[in-house]
Amino acid sequence: MELSAKQRAALESICDTFAPGDGAGLPPASRLGAVDVMAALVLSNPRAAETEQFLRLLERWDSPVTQLVLSGSPRRFSQQSQERREQMLLALAGSSITSKRALFQALKGAATLSYYMTPGPTGHSPLWDAIGYPGPLGTRPDAPEPVLTPIRPSGATTLDCDVVVVGSGAGGGTAAAVLAAEGLDVIVVEKGGYYDDRDFDGGELSGMSRLYAPGPSASAEGQLSILQGQCLGGSTVVNYTTSFRTPPRVREEWAALGVPQFVSDEYDHCLDAVWSRLGVNRDHGRISSRDALMERGLSKLGWHVDEMPRNVIGCDTGVECGRCGLGCRIGAKQSVAKTWLVDAERSGARLVIGVDVRTVTVSGGRATGVGGHTADGHPVTIHARAVVAAAGSVQTPALLRRSGLTNPNIGRHLHLHPATGVWGVFAEEVRPWEGGMQTRYSTEHADLDGRGYGVIYETAATNPATAVSFMSWRGAQSHLDQMRSLPHLSGVGIITRDRDSGEVRVGDDGEPTVHYRISVYDAAHLRAGIAGGARILEAAGALRLFSGHQRGRIWERGESSVDDFIRRTNALGTGPGQVAMAALHIMGAARMGGSRDTSVARPDGATWEVPNLVVADASTFPASLGVNPMISVEAIAYMNAQRLAAALR
Repeated sequence: MELSAKQRAALESICDTFAPGDGAGLPPASRLGAVDVMAALVLSNPRAAETEQFLRLLERWDSPVTQLVLSGSPRRFSQQSQERREQMLLALAGSSITSKRALFQALKGAATLSYYMTPGPTGHSPLWDAIGYPGPLGTRPDAPEPVLTPIRPSGATTLDCDVVVVGSGAGGGTAAAVLAAEGLDVIVVEKGGYYDDRDFDGGELSGMSRLYAPGPSASAEGQLSILQGQCLGGSTVVNYTTSFRTPPRVREEWAALGVPQFVSDEYDHCLDAVWSRLGVNRDHGRISSRDALMERGLSKLGWHVDEMPRNVIGCDTGVECGRCGLGCRIGAKQSVAKTWLVDAERSGARLVIGVDVRTVTVSGGRATGVGGHTADGHPVTIHARAVVAAAGSVQTPALLRRSGLTNPNIGRHLHLHPATGVWGVFAEEVRPWEGGMQTRYSTEHADLDGRGYGVIYETAATNPATAVSFMSWRGAQSHLDQMRSLPHLSGVGIITRDRDSGEVRVGDDGEPTVHYRISVYDAAHLRAGIAGGARILEAAGALRLFSGHQRGRIWERGESSVDDFIRRTNALGTGPGQVAMAALHIMGAARMGGSRDTSVARPDGATWEVPNLVVADASTFPASLGVNPMISVEAIAYMNAQRLAAALR
């Protein structure tokens, strides 16, 4: 599918309004090539209905009727000055109608993301030079050969095995290794491709386009952006190596929801096994400039701060580390592709990539395998004695629904750890795209209600696209000026443990949509976290502060107190389109529990409806976790796989 001339013209006008360049050598989005990047993002959406809807919007974008509805003026968008076009877009952003604000955020997010990711015709964007960013690192000519040997079907394919595992991330990879070690014939099926050290160049465009799922990219209400890994190894290839054991209080809560082994020695053993296999350590905690600033602020306030345990070996905690959200070039990250999948393959497991599994085949109440297809449409059928669903908290419930399971809890109890950030601009150079991904953290406000719900504070390596994802847009020039401060920028991330939940729904096309609006209860904690982040950065010496609120304003040191900044941001709202927010960790939606009335899977991970269909990913979480989930996902997968192996024996 391609854009028509009319659609492309509309998209160019939108992109060039958000990113017109500076008139002094910095090209607009259309000349840099960002329009093609944004078009590719739009057209890769797995939900054809949403793509068609957006294309219809572009087709009608320049009509007087459309502009009258969207902005209140019947004048064609293309006939307006840059200033007037900006006003028309900002009218959407400030609308009292949620869908208009959501539309603005979708357009702003895609346009600015594309602009800052695009290398341009020369391969090195002049925009990067303008904002003081060095650009991608390039591939390593001395990178070793890939260690895995996956199969990519090129025609109709039928395979047989004992257990087929759908998904190769933290859950699927771990489960495959455990099952294969028990002597079972295992096949792992992954929709994405296989990328290793020699494929990673540190570029945001190459990383985002190859290693992440094309959608869904946001919740249906437009409140949270969504990013999920889609490659062999899943999100463990692109996560920040942050390694937390399941907190004791959370284990007790999960056990009370009908899964008693969470407070047993069995789960302790699984946590230990994962911790050991991933080589989690504190030997690579050389503090980044970002974390040094956060630690400075936390220490000045007398708040909790600690060193982060990470699953890395030989990490440089420098230039390389800041890009490992786009794949680790030096192979230091102990992802599933470096650990469990290697173990699985050595034990005889087969890895299949480039296959979209659409259904689990069920006969006589038992799973008999899976069916899917390649990107070219070739059918792939795998017969098995048991199936492990580990496609993640968005795709696993969709797989279960497409396979005919009717449990009403499928898709429910979805938790997203709603996250936002506060930014500080400092006198010293920070170079936020470098240094250990997350070397410090704080749980100062992790328990704001006496029940274990609140926020944690972390930083993240900030490349340009990461920055714009959490920033407001109040006009092209002010946005560019803000981005010019990137070398001196440092943020504090606020990660909310959400008590309340959303839902994954599956359309008639079989594709999932995420429905989630942060509750009043959780929004209060998010606001408290924004206040805390502001205090941390102010105490660290920030000259300026700003949040991700669309109607937010920049705080200048000396002009007012940080309390004034907090009061203003508290009044700006947390609804869709009001503040930049991301689904930082996607959990639940096929949870384990003690009753089919409240859960999708039994305490051993097997679905209530199909006993040899086992769930082994973050969708099993009985409730929100509150910390980065990789270790918990792998421990649950390890435990559920052991139980499945025993059942098959």
